[in-house]
Amino acid sequence: MTPLIQQSPSPGSAGGADLDQILIAAGSAGLVAVLLIAFGYGHRTGRITLLARRAERAEHSWLLRGLPGWSALPLRIALMSLLVTLLGLYWDIALRITQGRGQGPLGNIAHYPILFGLFGLCVAGTLAMVLPMGESPGRASLRLTRCWEAPTSGLLLGLAGFFSLLGFPLDAVWQRLFGQDVTLWGPARLIIIGGVSLSLVAMALLEREGRFVRTGRAETMRALYVRRGLLCGALLVGLSLFQAEWDFGVPQFRMVFQPLLIAVSAGCALVAARLWIGRGGAVLAVALFLLTRGGLALLVGTALGGPTSAMPLYVVEALCVEIAAVALARRPLLLGVFSGLLIGTIGYTTEYVWTSVAYRLPWSPDMLPEGVLMSLLGGVCGGLLGALLVRALRGELPPARTRVGVFAVALSGIAVATVNGLVGVSPGDVRAEVAVYEQTRQAEVRIVPAPVAEHPAWLTITGWHGGSLHVDRLTEIGPGVYRTNQPMPISGPWKTIIRLHSGRAILATPVYFPADAARGKPGVPAPAEFTRAAMPEYQLLRREAAPGVPDWLWPVASMVVVACSLAYVLALGWGAQRIGRAISGPPCAERDSSAERTTAQRPFEGRLG
Repeated sequence: MTPLIQQSPSPGSAGGADLDQILIAAGSAGLVAVLLIAFGYGHRTGRITLLARRAERAEHSWLLRGLPGWSALPLRIALMSLLVTLLGLYWDIALRITQGRGQGPLGNIAHYPILFGLFGLCVAGTLAMVLPMGESPGRASLRLTRCWEAPTSGLLLGLAGFFSLLGFPLDAVWQRLFGQDVTLWGPARLIIIGGVSLSLVAMALLEREGRFVRTGRAETMRALYVRRGLLCGALLVGLSLFQAEWDFGVPQFRMVFQPLLIAVSAGCALVAARLWIGRGGAVLAVALFLLTRGGLALLVGTALGGPTSAMPLYVVEALCVEIAAVALARRPLLLGVFSGLLIGTIGYTTEYVWTSVAYRLPWSPDMLPEGVLMSLLGGVCGGLLGALLVRALRGELPPARTRVGVFAVALSGIAVATVNGLVGVSPGDVRAEVAVYEQTRQAEVRIVPAPVAEHPAWLTITGWHGGSLHVDRLTEIGPGVYRTNQPMPISGPWKTIIRLHSGRAILATPVYFPADAARGKPGVPAPAEFTRAAMPEYQLLRREAAPGVPDWLWPVASMVVVACSLAYVLALGWGAQRIGRAISGPPCAERDSSAERTTAQRPFEGRLG
């Protein structure tokens, strides 16, 4: 691949990080690694007591009471790092839409909180492995040396941070190979988002692994309830990251993906919340989601000057899970299936109504019945994954054949739905006839042939990279004839197109593009009248794509990313299974000193797992 990278356009012309930025980012990661090694070695040898003091302080805090320091301190660091990372990610998306993406890992100010947060996840995972001294971190721990045992969950949390950080150098290489990619779902950015969102699974396992070791220590039901509510609410926020393009109103993939993603997020996080927290757990998780996600939307859309973003409500989905749990709480897998069915039907209906109120691009009848089927499949698969996770957290894993089969079926169902969403068509005989009114910059658009635009998922004038976002849903004034509702941005740095998504086709017609001398792209003017062919939208959105890339390279590189992602998911599944088997016996504290447990504490543990 080295000759291909060397032949790619220079960073200043076609995207791709400057070498000095890559070196700075890599140097920062190396410095963090050196400091972690130094502090870890000092702690293990007793020469540095700072980590021990911080861990002891963390385990005496109200929210983390009942956890050992090696679990409490990393959880605090990880949750704070996650919040910083989420802010950076949504800010980065807003800047990409309004200003364009920066050159390299340090070319965008929003990348700094992302990097800082991902470093924090790595630090949290490393500390969880380094801190345990003087006590065993549980039967699920991994023996690293003769006198060093590390909790499995700490390894998984560190892996989540490392996996996410891997997206930054991969993104730089990807740009040099293929040119800039403006989609949120670019392979490298999917690695970052996936690592961040699924780090919550590792955090939940870390909480449970730590609490298993310290069973019998003083803790309050309220603290445990809130702590697990925070983790489940954060899981819902993390899983919802994949929906960001739809939240901002610039989806570059089929609309049926949105109900699928909402259903998977709701099924997984809300079923897990209800089973792990208890009654009201799903509602608590949604309340924390709305608080966190709403705060981020206000901060990015107001204080940081980005475009506003919408978000799913999940309220009705949470109520569906709570109602289903009245009869099925003792049968987690069945609860996952039944909750998924309710989410895919009742939840789909309520979110359909909500998108017409809050979203730039609401759902449309064009999605039926495929949208419902995608939502049903996503809800059931997500519900099964959430139920399996909680059964591992409880130490109540089903037989090996059952859990492996359910896990494989759930992942396969999501994969099949994803492939279905990616399959599209590109009709070649569609064109747009446009008349622009110079004084008002409004336009009249005729789509030929007219039936292509009947009941579309969206038909808009969309403009970006002009300092803000412009999305204008066209109003039909006759068969195949539409008019704009707002003046079009057709000057300066704006990039403006007509977008049409109908069935499996996502087409676009250029309205205005500025000249791009750095990339050798001519400008596209917007005269008073013009007729232009509609083309597959990605050809306009990815104008910066590098020329001359071998046809085999893209699928091969994509399969490498898929393989890495699958390995990461399987590692989380392995860790959950290992911890679930380990805690299925009597707690470690009970084995050490059964006198520490009181009769009053036993039913408390049974209710909250």
